[in-house]
Formats: sequence, C-alpha cells, structure tokens
Amino acid sequence: MPRSFCEITDCTREEVQEIFNLCAKMKSGKIAPKPLEGKAVACVFTKPSLRTRVSFEVGINELGGKSLYITDNEISIGKRESVHDVAKVLSRYVGMIMIRTFSHSDVTGLAKYADVPVVNGLTDLVHPCQIMGDYFTILEHKKKEKYSIAYLGDGNNITNSWLNLASLIPMDLRIGTDPSTPPDKTILERCKAAGKSQVTITDDPIKAVKGADVIYTDVWASMGQKDKLNEKIAVLKKFQVNNELVSHADKDCLVMHCLPAERGREITDEVMDGRHSVVFDEAENRLHIQKAIMTFLMEHNK
Repeated sequence: MPRSFCEITDCTREEVQEIFNLCAKMKSGKIAPKPLEGKAVACVFTKPSLRTRVSFEVGINELGGKSLYITDNEISIGKRESVHDVAKVLSRYVGMIMIRTFSHSDVTGLAKYADVPVVNGLTDLVHPCQIMGDYFTILEHKKKEKYSIAYLGDGNNITNSWLNLASLIPMDLRIGTDPSTPPDKTILERCKAAGKSQVTITDDPIKAVKGADVIYTDVWASMGQKDKLNEKIAVLKKFQVNNELVSHADKDCLVMHCLPAERGREITDEVMDGRHSVVFDEAENRLHIQKAIMTFLMEHNK
C-alpha cells in the first residue's frame, strides 16, 4: 500500500520536520523539484474551495504535474461507485489523488485501496495540510523551542489537527471552547497518551490566551453545520478574538485564522487586519507546505 497523508500522525516527528525543511527550501527558491513531471493528480472536491483548490492546482503545476478537477457530480464517491472502485480506477490514470470531502472514511478508504499516494485536503474530522502550513508560519515568525498556542472556538477539524500535531511536537496547547463543542474524544485521548504536549481545555477565553504566543480561531459553524450556527453563536460568542482578548496574550503574539473568516463574529476586523495577524501568510504557506507534502510522498513511494 503506498504511503499517503490522511492525518499528520501518519508521519513521525522526524518526518514532519523533514517536510518543514523541504517547505522552507522550496519557498526560498533553493530547490525546485519536479516529482510530478509527466504525471496527473486527481483533485476530488465534494466541498467548495478557494485556498485548497488554487494552492493544490498551482502547486501541482509547479511540481511539473497536471491537475484534474473532479467534483462530486462526476463520482458521487460511495454512492454511484464504491470507494474501492474509485480508488482502483483513478490509480490506473493518475500519479496521486487529493481529496477534499466531508467523510474522513472516504479518505482512508481511498488510501487503503489506491495504488498511488492520497493526500487529505480536508475532511470533517481533520485538516492536516492547513495545520502543517500554520505551524510552518509560526516557525517563520517566532523562534522558540516550545510554543504556547491558544485555539478559541468550535472543537472542529482544525482543533483535532492541532491535537494531532501536538501528539508529535511538544507545545503548550490551550483549547478555549464550550463544554458542548469539544474536540474529537479519540484524538484528544491519543494526544494526551502521547505525552509530548501540555493540553488544557477551558471554557475561560482569558485563561486560554494568557501569555500565549499564538491565538488561533476558526468559524463557529463549519461547512455542513450551518444549520447549527445560532446555537453555536450562543455558546461561543465569548470566545471572539478581539483587541481586548488579544491584550491578555504575549505582546508579540501571532493571530491566526484558517479562512474563510466570518468577520465580526469569531474575529474582529481590527484584529484580523491588525499588527498581530499573519492570516494571509498562512494562506500563502498552504501552497508551499502542500508542495512539500506531495514531494515527500513521491520520494517515499519510489
């Protein structure tokens, strides 16, 4: 079975560092590998996308490959055709599969049955490329042995991915959320069992951000959960990232958001456009980290 990237924990800590090092070299222009030369990459989307689609398509092109944009209308994965059959068919045509979808089992199923590497562009459970790019962004802006990272808001795929990274890389991870919106229990327990990081879950936003190096937030109702928006607003409104809350963090803290943002809800304009924000650096680094991940997979699947 080929090596795939379904979750950050598919890699070791050393391999994660290898990807960061590769990303830095690519971004600086020191290397320009073409591991996808002569190959096509199937980019499967069952969710709409801006950053994921554009960054992968540009990245695939820069790595020498051709991207194929495939929507759910063509495949209806798991409905019109089984995950097994989609994996086997695509493997006969392309050198890699990237998928952005709802069900995490679609990604793991493709990775199980495909004869080519599979990259998780996002599922409802995790968003690994995003958090890899985010941590790379932190490394660019701050030089420390261990970072204190405060995530505020819904316990969603972003939260789960931070926990996965914290399973490998030591950090002080504070999750500020309501008891009714926790992260995935299995991923949380796995992170704690790994013993690499200090993990705190609190419903006190000030406690979460106190002295933090990084404040991170996301929309309160993810795609496919917009029907729950009003109830999420009711319990999460105190976790809004605004100037008052940022004042409790480190004076040189970074503010991050994976985008798209619902400005004025989980984050204010003043903060998102303010001196602490590295939101658009994160967006740029999606391109570089995904190129590094794809290159890593091609190298490790020779």
